[in-house]
Amino acid sequence: MRIGIVILPEYRWWAAEPKWRAAETYGFAHAWTYDHLAWRSLADGPWFGTMPTLTAAAMVTERIRLGTFVASPNFRHPVPFVREVTAVDDISDGRLLLGVGAGGYGFDSKVLGDEEPTRGQLVERLTEFLELLDQSLTRDRVDYQGQYYRAVDARSTPGCVQRPRVPFLVAANGPRTLALSARFGQGWVTTGAATDDVESWWRSVAELTERFGEAMATAGRETRSVPRYLSLDTVQYSLSSVECFTDMVGRAGELGFTDVISHWPRADGVYAGHESVLEAVAADVLPVVSAG
Repeated sequence: MRIGIVILPEYRWWAAEPKWRAAETYGFAHAWTYDHLAWRSLADGPWFGTMPTLTAAAMVTERIRLGTFVASPNFRHPVPFVREVTAVDDISDGRLLLGVGAGGYGFDSKVLGDEEPTRGQLVERLTEFLELLDQSLTRDRVDYQGQYYRAVDARSTPGCVQRPRVPFLVAANGPRTLALSARFGQGWVTTGAATDDVESWWRSVAELTERFGEAMATAGRETRSVPRYLSLDTVQYSLSSVECFTDMVGRAGELGFTDVISHWPRADGVYAGHESVLEAVAADVLPVVSAG
C-alpha cells in the first residue's frame, strides 16, 4: 500500500514549502494539490496555481511523486496544458502523476462565463480531453477535430521524461468515466459515492471497485495491472486520529486498493485537524504500511 497526501494550494510559498519538504521526509509515496481556480467553501480565500505550485514542489524535493488532484476540462485546453505537463515532468525528472477527471459544477465551471455542461456533456468533453492529451503527449505533431477541442499541427517536442508519456490517473465513479479510466488510465482514482453515512460510503467504494474490474475486463485489461487510488476524506476525515487513519487504510487494502490519499490537516473548516496526528501517522503507520 502506498500513501499520499494532498496539500491545498492556499498557502504563501514560505508556508507551503515546509509542508512539501515534510511530505517527502515523512515517507509519503506521493503528494498532490488540487487543480481548481477556486474550491467550494474556500473560494473567497487565498488560492494559487496548480502547475506553478507543483513546479516549486519539484524543486524542493527529490524522490516523492507529485500530482494534480485532479485536472479537468473545466478551464483547460489540452494543447497549452501539454506544455505545462511536459515542463513539470521535466523539472521533476519524471515524477509527475497526472490526475484527470471530468470536472463538475461550481466556481470552475462558471467563472469563464460559459454555460454549464450537462452530465453527459461533461463525459463527452472529458473523452475528447483525454484523446487529445494522449495524442499530444505521445506524438510530435497532432491534428484533432472534435466538438469541444481542436488542434492544428500542435507540437509537443521534446515530450515527457516518462515514456511513452506521464501516467494518467483517471478519476471515475460512473459507468462512462470508468470505461474511460480503463481505456486511458495508468491508474484509477475514486472518491466513492456522495453520502453522509460512513458505512454506506464504504459499500459504494466496494461496488465501484467491482465496476472498475468489469470495465477493465471489457477493455481487455487485467485489473491488477492498474494502480487503484482511493481518496479517503469524502465522508470522514481520515487524519482525525491515528486509529481512524489506520482503520481506513486497512479497509481500503481489503478492497484491493494499492494507494490511498489523505489531506494535510488544516486549522479549521474542511479537513480540520492537528499536525500531531499527521506526525504520528508518519512515524508509526507509514513505515509499517509501506513495508507490507
